[in-house]
Amino acid sequence: MNLESVQQFAVLGLGVGELILIAVVALVLFGANKIPPFMRGLKQGVDEFKHASENLQDSSKPKIYRPVGEALTTNNQTVEDTSLPAPEEEDNLGNAMTLWIAQGFGIGRIPFAPGTFGSVLGLGWFALLLWPGDFGFYCANVAASIAASVWFCGRAEIILKRTDPPSVVLDEISAIPVCFAGWVAFLFFKTGRMPAPEYFFSSENWLWTLGVFVLFRVFDIAKPWPVRQSQRLPGGWGVTVDDILAALYVNLVVGAVALARGWLAA
Repeated sequence: MNLESVQQFAVLGLGVGELILIAVVALVLFGANKIPPFMRGLKQGVDEFKHASENLQDSSKPKIYRPVGEALTTNNQTVEDTSLPAPEEEDNLGNAMTLWIAQGFGIGRIPFAPGTFGSVLGLGWFALLLWPGDFGFYCANVAASIAASVWFCGRAEIILKRTDPPSVVLDEISAIPVCFAGWVAFLFFKTGRMPAPEYFFSSENWLWTLGVFVLFRVFDIAKPWPVRQSQRLPGGWGVTVDDILAALYVNLVVGAVALARGWLAA
């Protein structure tokens, strides 16, 4: 990985420890033989975003209108000004941008285990929420990301004409910070300050972080009651709520383990 790539991940709040954890998770869960398809799927998503961005820039350029005389045929019939975008083209541009976001900025286009890779990206979102060190900021943005997931995932269902498409992973991304919410809240109220991102990826805690991640994937796939039943909710609610419920199950397990080990004692 070159320096430019590392700098790009740093902007998202991902440090060396987080990058190593992501790489380990990818290799352990999928093996090295599946890394090339991973890169192809990710590249496809990035290319689609670049194409949508170029179209957006083109559509924002001022249009040059021809005089009425030039817009008339020899039979004095008006001809269509092809410099103006058709309404359906503008709709396609908006749909492409919506899908790009709902598909985790291209992550969801990976041809295998898109939900797991979306969850890995959720770890980056989790680290980014911890970075300012503000509990109110963390809670507000967790709620905002859930609301955004409901809207974008609902729109993606309409665009793709499919219920809960596998490529839509914004729901997993928004659910990962919920998985750690109990742990974060406990540390905040115990110490009076927010834990730093590196706390969860340190040599003492990275296995626990990996355990939370794996628990979420287990509950998201197994879908115990009422996770599976929540998928019947309409639109983006059905796509998002099941992941949030799976994340709440993770909190229950983490809380039970912490209570059994005496970590919650005064």
